[in-house]
This record gives sequence, C-alpha cells and structure tokens, in this order.
Amino acid sequence: MKQIKLNRRSLMVVIVIPLICVGMLFVPWDAAYTALKPLPDTLKAEIDDAPRDGLDGVIAYVDQAGRPPELYAAGWMNRAAKIPADAHSLFKIASISKLYIAAATAKLIAAKRLSLDDSLTHLLPKIAGHIANADRITLRMMLRHRSGIPDYIISSNFRWDRAGNQDEVLNLVLDRPADFAPDTRRTYSNTNYLLIGMILDKTLGYSHRDYIKSEILAPLGLTHTFGLMSDVNPGDIVSGYAVGYEGDMKPLDCGIPGGSMVATAEDVGVFLRALNTGRLLNTDEQAIYASIYVYEHTGLWAGYESIARFHKDIDTILVEFVNTSGGNSWMKAEIEYDRILRILHRRYKDKRL
Repeated sequence: MKQIKLNRRSLMVVIVIPLICVGMLFVPWDAAYTALKPLPDTLKAEIDDAPRDGLDGVIAYVDQAGRPPELYAAGWMNRAAKIPADAHSLFKIASISKLYIAAATAKLIAAKRLSLDDSLTHLLPKIAGHIANADRITLRMMLRHRSGIPDYIISSNFRWDRAGNQDEVLNLVLDRPADFAPDTRRTYSNTNYLLIGMILDKTLGYSHRDYIKSEILAPLGLTHTFGLMSDVNPGDIVSGYAVGYEGDMKPLDCGIPGGSMVATAEDVGVFLRALNTGRLLNTDEQAIYASIYVYEHTGLWAGYESIARFHKDIDTILVEFVNTSGGNSWMKAEIEYDRILRILHRRYKDKRL
C-alpha cells in the first residue's frame, strides 16, 4: 500500500479545519457574546445589562476594602408577578451552606467534642453498616470530600421535589458500592455534608442549625441567614427559574444539611469576610478549618445559582446570586461574575494610580 505523507498545510485542510468547523456548531454563542462584549464603566451598568443575556435576575454584593459595601440587583424577583429584583431578598444559597457547617465542625473539634480521626462507624453506628468502608472513613475525609461515599444528587432516583426529606435522600446511597477507597482521591459528594450534619446533631443533642445560629450568625449580627426555607416567609425569597420550565422552582424545598440555608447576599458576604480574615474563628479553630475546607464556595439548586469568593489580591468579597438554572445559565453566571470582577480589578488599579 502506498504511504501517504501529509505536510503541515495538508494536515490543516484534512484534520484541523474540519474540527474547528464542527466545534463551531456547538459553541454557545449567546454566552460567547456575553463574554466578549465591551465592559461598561460601572458595576451598575454591567449588572443592569445582565438580564438581557438570559438571566432572570441577578443580585450582587461587593465589599471592597476602603469603600462602603455595595448592593446591586437587576431583572426579576418574581417573573410572573412582574416584581423587580431586590438586593435585600433572601436566596437559596445551596452548597454555600457547607462553609457554615465546616466552620461549626471546626469549633466543635477545637472544643474537643469531636475528633478529625473519628471514624464514621464510631460517629454514626446505626447507619455505618450500610456505608462501604465506614470503619475506615474519618470525619476529616468527609469534610474534605475524600470519603468515597457516593453523591446522592447523581443517583438516578434523585428527585428535586423530594429533597426536603433527609432520610429519603440518604436512602439513595445506603448499601451502595463506594466510588473509591477512602482517602485515595477527592471527589465532591453532597452526601458527606448530609452525614456531617447528622453527626453534629448527635454530638450537640440538638440541631446543628441552632448551633450555627448562636455560635456563628449571632456574633456576626447576621439576622438574615436561616437554616431552612421553612424558617422564613416564602414571599421574602427570590423566585427561581429553570431553562425550559415555565413554573417557579421556589416551592422545591431542600432540607438537607449542606444545602438547606437561605440568606441575603449581604449576610453571605459579611460571613465570608469574617471567615477569611480570622474574625469568625479563634486561632485554634482557624488552624483546624484551614486543614479541612475551602474559604469560598458556589451553590446550585433547581432555579438558583450562587458564587461567593474572597479575592485577596484586591481585598474584595464578591457574592453573586442568579435565579436561573439549566441550559447555559451556569456558564453565563460565571461569565457575569468574571465581568464584575474585571470591573473591580480595574477600579482597584485606578485607585492605586
């Protein structure tokens, strides 16, 4: 058989160009447009424009050192009722809740009420027999997502409309094979924090949500953060929307530790600043926390997306809430967050010049 030799130009024609053409068919052009359009001069102009890019509503909280905290909102709080977005509204913060649980756990470990080396068998003996490797899984591994316990949310039987029932959700992973041997790798699993919530309840003798309220929220003066949706007036919570679904996702409750909290963007921002600057935890607690979890988080629930991060280089807390999920909405939310951050970087640089 005659050997065919392709030079660089031939390779471009035969392989590379067709691949580019195929790839262009799958580019989310609406998201690409959002990313590439010119940045406006102000944060308000940027956030006011966000709903035009397919996001129902956007709330942003900015705490940049040397300036008063800022709140912005655009789009809809309730699309059907034509109620405009309100920056002071409550929002389902989903997995951002894990930061509060990790902080509470660090405090209890520092108080010698728990140990990072306690096994799941020791901590929750009644269910340990239904979780693979329970005798080898430690509290430290669960906190760091290194347990190998399957994530309930990727179970084929998981239903958003049944997520208010903690026991039903936990049953989705009981007696299931481990995803990997304990402490051999890190894979995010919501089940870890469901179990940690149960461990905290057992250790305290009462709800970990009450402990978080008294030991974390109250000292910071956070009166607009709640452990459960049922703790608040539903009318104060932003409506949530999913791409391709016309209804409101707000009634879909989440009662699962590590995903159940409701808060304003400002409260989340104040908490995050305290967590990152050492104002929330004492020296021992801070050392424990640093060894077990991260200092920023994102959240995703049906109809709700959130991002909360501290940007040390510009000494800025930025919290973004978006009440749209599905489709390309997460990509758009990340792009919008990045655009806001670029304006903040520009503002910080201009201040220093």
